[in-house]
Amino acid sequence: MPDHKCVSTIVFDVNETLLDLTTLAPFFERLFGDAHVMREWFAELILYSQTLTLSGRYTPFAELAGGVLRMVAANKRVALHEDDISGLKSLIGSMPAHDDVIPALNKLRSAGFRLVTLTNSAPSPSPTLLEKAGIAGLFDHHFSVAEVGKYKPHPEAYRLVAEKLGVETSELCMLACHVWDTIGAQAVGYRGAFLARPHNSVLNLPDVPQPNFVSDNLSDLADQIIAAGSPRP
Repeated sequence: MPDHKCVSTIVFDVNETLLDLTTLAPFFERLFGDAHVMREWFAELILYSQTLTLSGRYTPFAELAGGVLRMVAANKRVALHEDDISGLKSLIGSMPAHDDVIPALNKLRSAGFRLVTLTNSAPSPSPTLLEKAGIAGLFDHHFSVAEVGKYKPHPEAYRLVAEKLGVETSELCMLACHVWDTIGAQAVGYRGAFLARPHNSVLNLPDVPQPNFVSDNLSDLADQIIAAGSPRP
């Protein structure tokens, strides 16, 4: 693993880290009579995205989301219609940004950091989900795992960003609310910044890399990153 240089670029996960996944809960309440099924569906979505990658296969994230919804509905013996699938896709495509996102992004930009996104979601025509959320313009670049056909935390997904930006992975910091994402990024030389959104915690194991920065508040996490040493123009 390369020696850490000063971090110049913060790489943001999108779904749940920047965009509010909880806005999908009413859909699951209506469909299953239990809003908590949303968490079950999302966990299965991540599981099967990683399963496809390990199996050498790739299906776009939105299609996979619909397929996993069908699977969860079948497991629970709930009748599912195509309108339900399209309805979920529409909701995913219009999730709002968390309230703490814009202030934290502006703070990091003012400190001289380059901000980019790396998402499991496939690219979409304008208006994109980040444009709809009003935050697309706060980032310098947007990257998708679709470019390598492998979902995070595959190493190629993280190396894609370094290659496209022409930097070492040690100059990048992955900011995510999923610790599997920071673990994957740290494995190829990134630093990791973990945002403890509800239902997300660190994994404390002896041989598992711990995030370099941890907070349940995005503004505080930004302050930690800035205090560790930031490039200014």
